[in-house]
Amino acid sequence: MISWEYVVLLVIIGLITYVRKALDLLGSIFMIIMGVIIIFAAGVNWLLLIFLFLILGVAFTRYKHHYKKEIGIYEGTRTIKNVVSNGIVAFVMAAFGNYAGFIGSIATATADTMASEIGVATTPRLITNLKKVPPGTDGGISVLGTFAGIMGAGLIGLAAYILGVYPDLVKTMEIAIIAGTVGCFVDSILGAVLESKYLTNEHVNLLATMAGALIGNIMVW
Repeated sequence: MISWEYVVLLVIIGLITYVRKALDLLGSIFMIIMGVIIIFAAGVNWLLLIFLFLILGVAFTRYKHHYKKEIGIYEGTRTIKNVVSNGIVAFVMAAFGNYAGFIGSIATATADTMASEIGVATTPRLITNLKKVPPGTDGGISVLGTFAGIMGAGLIGLAAYILGVYPDLVKTMEIAIIAGTVGCFVDSILGAVLESKYLTNEHVNLLATMAGALIGNIMVW
């Protein structure tokens, strides 16, 4: 039985994200549509895990935002492209009740976001040759960013257990941390090798979350 109050709450949150300029209008609408379907298909708790990713993304985007604006990498209002590239894999996994792929994809998106938003505080190195590159360079990684990414993936795993997405704490944490970290590095490798030449940032994010979902499923086979 659907608790319609959660659907109403979802619409309210969608409006808030639009008014606060966290998402543009189409992004907010698409988020609401995906959320409603997830509520029907998998349950409110699965949707709350996606909200955690959204909250972390919005919060850490503000980290050193003045500095990010100065160097031209600040990402203010996200668009429907961001919603699709980061959330469509998790949406499909939730629609089919695939907890491992769901956790793996969200952990990847969270790890990548936190690694990018926090790692900008230090000088990164290109993942393919470890040469120093300017902050914001596609494929750049740092110790601080990697640590932040792992912590973000771990938060998703812990939340997934608390919310009852999967009842085994150890397995849930393993899926989130391993799949999220591997997916995050896939994002960096694709960014260094293919982004700006053949792929957009949205393509890279989509492929990375697919990799996270795949790793999550492999871990429970």
